[in-house]
Amino acid sequence: MSTLDTIQPIPNRKTLLDRFLSLFTDIQPGEGLGAVLLTVNVFILLGSYYLLKTVREALILSESGAEVKSYSAAGQALLLLLIVPGYGFVASKVSRVSLITWVTLFFISHLVIFYILGVAGYPLGVPFFLWVGIFNVLVVAQFWGFANDLYNEPQGKRLFPIVGVGASLGAWVGSKLASRIFQVVGPYGLMLLAAGALLACILLSYASNHRERTSGNDQQRKNAREPLAATGGFRLVLTQRYLLLIAILTVIANITNTTGEYLFGRLVTEHAKYMVASGAAGQLALKDIIATTYGDFFSWVNLVGFLLQCFLVSRIFKYFGVRVALFILPCIALGSYGLIAAIPLLHIVRIGKILENSTDYSIQNTTRHALFLPTSRETKYKAQAAIETFFWRLGDVLQAGVVFAGTLLAFTIRGFAIVNIVLVIAWLGIAWLIYREHRRLVPNENAEPVRKVA
Repeated sequence: MSTLDTIQPIPNRKTLLDRFLSLFTDIQPGEGLGAVLLTVNVFILLGSYYLLKTVREALILSESGAEVKSYSAAGQALLLLLIVPGYGFVASKVSRVSLITWVTLFFISHLVIFYILGVAGYPLGVPFFLWVGIFNVLVVAQFWGFANDLYNEPQGKRLFPIVGVGASLGAWVGSKLASRIFQVVGPYGLMLLAAGALLACILLSYASNHRERTSGNDQQRKNAREPLAATGGFRLVLTQRYLLLIAILTVIANITNTTGEYLFGRLVTEHAKYMVASGAAGQLALKDIIATTYGDFFSWVNLVGFLLQCFLVSRIFKYFGVRVALFILPCIALGSYGLIAAIPLLHIVRIGKILENSTDYSIQNTTRHALFLPTSRETKYKAQAAIETFFWRLGDVLQAGVVFAGTLLAFTIRGFAIVNIVLVIAWLGIAWLIYREHRRLVPNENAEPVRKVA
């Protein structure tokens, strides 16, 4: 059983902040401030990522193209075979706040190096793409491991929708800001801006950790200062059926999503090249057109995702539960790729990806992290990090194979969409198996205590 299962809400009246947050989800007295600290933290974290994601797309597509982008994603999984065990080793040696601090400073130092190399004129498309792919999955998984460590299962089910609002809003603001200031500060200026924002995330993590350490019970204070057990993340995943199923679902879902990203990137690049060749682009360079298109695309994705997060996620969790929420995204993806297969045009692909990605970044994202609530501390940090990094990028490796095979076979947009339809059907099957395992761990999602995965 998790050490946080005995935490009870602070027995006093709701504050003004608690009452305001109650408009979006069920907030108990005293929970508002802690939820807001995490919400602001992930807001800044996701905003920083989307600044860097816009830079990544502009550099990789303008220097190499959509095919190289897909193939480069495979290299991230190979690098993570070394990084994930290293992360687990550090997590077993230091406290959770020290882990967050050193990992974040590690990535900040790299942004400074990329800035220096970029200003000096070195091509950064492929190496920066590899780096961003590792950065975003590791720091986001680490954040949610931290959030899972602070809350028990019923608390997390109620409060994660609020924290997820910060993620959705941060992603939208970051992408919108990137599209507006890209031509002003350039790609390398955005790198420094993101580095400064990440320093703020460290401070917010300290604040959250300090609040729980000083106001919680003895076990909470112990969790705040003690490292994790030595069990590795990969071992946890491979020896627990529930975790292995989540890993398989992660792989299939990512193959599907990144194949859809390839379709969109391919059509965007072709459209941008046509505009430049025809003179319709005016003075804009190829990378400027791509960056503007992606910035607008990301802003729409994240605006819709933000609205879903604010008004639907907590209600879905409350009335249907985490288990039912597992099926929402694959059902939307099935309809989306069916439409793309019927009408394979840029406008249709753009609409389909906005629907798919906005649901992914809101409902599916919160659901995926909530699946780890009824697990041990080691699982929340190490196994979740392994799944959200290596197994996520393993999907990229397999997706690169799908793109390679499809290119050899001269697949059209319609052909790739049909491949995704088959993948979504498999996705639904794995979701059903996870549904059954989660029901075993949490027979009644509103009841305490919950059974824990060792």
